[in-house]
Amino acid sequence: MKKIFLHFIASLAVVMTMVGCKAFTTISSSGETSTGTPYEMILVCAQPQWQSELGDTLQAIFKQPVQELMQYEPMFDVVRILPNNFGSLTQKHRNIVTVLVDPTITEPSIGAQYDITASPQIQVAIQGPDNATVAKYVSDNRENLLYVLEKAERDRKVAYVERYNSQPMHDMLKERFGADIYIPDNYKIRSMSDDMVWISQEFPTASQGFFIYKYPYEGQRSLTAEALVKARNRFAQRIPGPADGSYMTTVEAIVDDTGENYVPFMPKYRSFSIEDCPWIELSGFWEVEGDFMGGPFVSYTTVNKATKEVVTYDCYLYSPRDEKRNMLRELQHFIYLMKFPKAE
Repeated sequence: MKKIFLHFIASLAVVMTMVGCKAFTTISSSGETSTGTPYEMILVCAQPQWQSELGDTLQAIFKQPVQELMQYEPMFDVVRILPNNFGSLTQKHRNIVTVLVDPTITEPSIGAQYDITASPQIQVAIQGPDNATVAKYVSDNRENLLYVLEKAERDRKVAYVERYNSQPMHDMLKERFGADIYIPDNYKIRSMSDDMVWISQEFPTASQGFFIYKYPYEGQRSLTAEALVKARNRFAQRIPGPADGSYMTTVEAIVDDTGENYVPFMPKYRSFSIEDCPWIELSGFWEVEGDFMGGPFVSYTTVNKATKEVVTYDCYLYSPRDEKRNMLRELQHFIYLMKFPKAE
């Protein structure tokens, strides 16, 4: 059985490098398939720890709200169990976090192992000498802790799409956008033109989709938040709503805390890189001009240096009755299946 144990350290970059290894695809010797649903977690924690500041810290981290959603949904669905209930069935879960507090342990630590009793699986072990020390250590390393758990979920989806992608859709997208873009075969093309493709998966009460579009790059002014929202609205108008003449647009004002007034709202803007490819993320909300529909969106923008074009992958979700986290996360994971050529 292959095992990897990672000690958390202050530098997230080092942790990211370490967890990016082959451990995520290692097959456990048991040959068992892991159980559980995406973003569900088994948290093994004794009662004294659960009722202390350590338990409060763990809940605050794992149950914090998903920032991209208007309504509350936790980052993880936590199923807490006692150590003596951690048996053969729960040991096969996809996400497991165990907590051990023992005065003989000299220093707090957090470690991760992969595919131990099933596959794909991540098991995170948190330990230390006392509740207060471990609570502080967990709080100080919360971003690292969330990163490895989130990456485990993302890698599972990426592996699935790599296996069950639509080759015709890949070929069409590469022809239009000059990049390798892999999408699972359960998504269908709704419309396409030379500069935009709209793809979605439709359900009786939900729509899970995205549109990819391109336009000439005119320097850094093309990548400001204002410019990206303006471009988004220009292309989103091509996505029709249910009523005649209705179309998608970006929410520019939201209700304030009093619930009585509207205040200006700008999507959140951040920059990051995937394998040396720079991206800009915008996360906000969309609505339909001329009708009553809306939901969250997250867009990812980069510059195709080979063609000198701005390319945006814009994912959106409409799901008024059901929880949205897992559906939106799936769309967000697709960005890790997009590879643009490097300029010579």
